Amino acid sequence: MLSEIGEKAKSSITGVISGSADIVASVRDNTKQLVVDTIKGAGDVTSASVQTAADVVSGAVAGVVQGGKSVSDGSAEVVGSSIQAVSEVGGDVEAAATEVSKGAIKGAAEVGGDLGEVGVSAVLGSINAADKIGTDSGTLATKSAVGVINAADSVGSEAGSAVRKALLNAAALPRQIIEAAISGNPEPDKQG
Repeated sequence: MLSEIGEKAKSSITGVISGSADIVASVRDNTKQLVVDTIKGAGDVTSASVQTAADVVSGAVAGVVQGGKSVSDGSAEVVGSSIQAVSEVGGDVEAAATEVSKGAIKGAAEVGGDLGEVGVSAVLGSINAADKIGTDSGTLATKSAVGVINAADSVGSEAGSAVRKALLNAAALPRQIIEAAISGNPEPDKQG
């Protein structure tokens, strides 16, 4: 079940999708603003504010999935823009990558979305965010992959298996990082 913040984000994103010509850009901008406003509204950048960002992502991804438009692009933008928003307000981007990725899976599961597709998109969104905020993309990809795997496992064993398979089959993702996250050793050998 989505939180109150998640439901508000879902409604906002659903409205954006139905009224926009450039859905991906609108989803990105709207999500980023929702996360910034929500964290600033809390008045303190803490781990609780990162969880709040995850609630926004849950709702936003649920809205993207229900809207049926560009689920992979939309999910990647939701996750990436949320990490950027956390960075802008001085939050922990590594914790954000994990938590908002979990939120993406939670939101997709809430409305019956393709968890594998959303999981891959979440990791891609984290990588894109790392490039934009100037941090290590491998670290954020690892944190995101661990987040989507953990969230999918909490949905059920079939969901966890589907997400692992999708991550491994995604040519756009760094295989060494994905294999390390799946094996439970999220610190891949950096010598390779």
